[in-house]
Amino acid sequence: MRRFDMTPLYRATVGFDQIADLMDRALASDVGQNSYPPYNIEKTEEDGWRISIAVAGFSDTDLAIEVKERSLVITGRKADEGKDRKYLHRGIATRTFERRFHLADHVKVTGASHVDGMLNIDLLREVPEALKPRQIEISKAPTSDANVIEAEKVN
Repeated sequence: MRRFDMTPLYRATVGFDQIADLMDRALASDVGQNSYPPYNIEKTEEDGWRISIAVAGFSDTDLAIEVKERSLVITGRKADEGKDRKYLHRGIATRTFERRFHLADHVKVTGASHVDGMLNIDLLREVPEALKPRQIEISKAPTSDANVIEAEKVN
């Protein structure tokens, strides 16, 4: 895999470290990365998303959701079931997993639900009022009647 050197970007810019780090992570991630468990990311509204993860065989107590340092970390650890079970075919994977998602600025987790083998995590971008665009009203310059009167006296 090719490795890109981001040093010139760091040298020539100020404040774009996060973009360079994001590109570094994206380029460094292994193409054959583990795809278990499968998941969907859907846009639910203008500033809202839902991550749905297929977690068949896991109960609520087997799953953990944590947000730390702008990363959403979902882990699943299945409690040991009786080892005396003998499977003829085992097609439902219940192996331990950890799935990470890097969150953009001001993206918050608003809720999570576990229904029918799907873990749904709702996200919302809440931009602070100070960072939202605002319209500046243009006022007209006050006209001074005193200048008009003085001009009439001169003429």
